Amino acid sequence: MIRVANSNDLAGVLRLYQELRPHDPALAEDLAQERWAQIIDDPNTQIVVAEIDGVLAATCALSINRSIANGARPFGIIEHVITASAYRRRGLSRQVLEFALSLAWQRDCYKVMLLSGEQLTAAHSVYESVGFKSGIEKGFVIKRPN
Repeated sequence: MIRVANSNDLAGVLRLYQELRPHDPALAEDLAQERWAQIIDDPNTQIVVAEIDGVLAATCALSINRSIANGARPFGIIEHVITASAYRRRGLSRQVLEFALSLAWQRDCYKVMLLSGEQLTAAHSVYESVGFKSGIEKGFVIKRPN
């Protein structure tokens, strides 16, 4: 089942994020609960999940950003696309991406952007299979200095 995450999905999403970013520091439980509640309550943020037999197997995050460009239409950003290793090669990443894109189009986004690691060519194939194209715009990233 592909759906938007709810307040009960924190532990499952954290497990997926741990697989995506194993070197991230563990969150204190109270901070995780606080941030999760903020995310779930934010109408401009949707965490899409794929659930199989009660287990969250894949996810992606969609953020809707308001704009006064392009006729004041918003744009979307998708991040944190992950399918648990035990559930890969079943099309789940594609399904959560398609669901997230449908949410963005329902909100009248004029475009949706997604960044991916340069070397993740298998992931790039999935992104292209749902319609993302490289070479249209060039992405740049800056990370906060330590």
